Amino acid sequence: MEFTNGQIYHVFNRGNNSQTLFFNHENYLFFLDKIKKHVLPHADILSWCLMPNHFHLMIEVRNVEVEISEQVTPDRISEGFTLSETLTKSPQKRTINDSIGIILRSYSRAIQKQEKITGSLFQKETKALCLTQPQGVAPSYFNTHFGMIGNLDSPETNYLNVCFDYIHQNPVNGKLVCNPEDWEFSSYRDYFCGRKGKLVNRELAKELGLIE
Repeated sequence: MEFTNGQIYHVFNRGNNSQTLFFNHENYLFFLDKIKKHVLPHADILSWCLMPNHFHLMIEVRNVEVEISEQVTPDRISEGFTLSETLTKSPQKRTINDSIGIILRSYSRAIQKQEKITGSLFQKETKALCLTQPQGVAPSYFNTHFGMIGNLDSPETNYLNVCFDYIHQNPVNGKLVCNPEDWEFSSYRDYFCGRKGKLVNRELAKELGLIE
């Protein structure tokens, strides 16, 4: 994945062979806690959704690299950190790619232990599609991973709005619920149902015209 400061990305991955990622309520909360810890130092989150076998994040990157200094603890390797990430107490640079890798490795190990399974939990490559520079210059209509959309300067066809809505509609399109507000594990309730979630940046979403 390639990230640039100031750009907005759709980040997503799914279970290897579409296998289940989240087995119970606590698994979802555990994964969200990892997102809060490892993504927020790098980026503002505009929307998110966790589905039973995949996840979506819409983020604006502020810091591709951050300086970290963490206390060494014996259980860090078992939580998914590499040996080099465990042996130093001095400040070091960590990229957003590193942080996403830490989320997936540490979560995978917890689920492998919980479910007594082996093998890769996630697909090998996490995708990050730049929404603010999509495919360079586009024609009036173009194919995206959201489907065919128009390249017009209106909220209904703006690439950011399309991704924002696509992420929130995922549980409906996946036939898990009838309405997006019925799915607990997305940012829809934070924007439209009064939930006071701490992950999303509401002011930035308003500035970008994603919400009123």
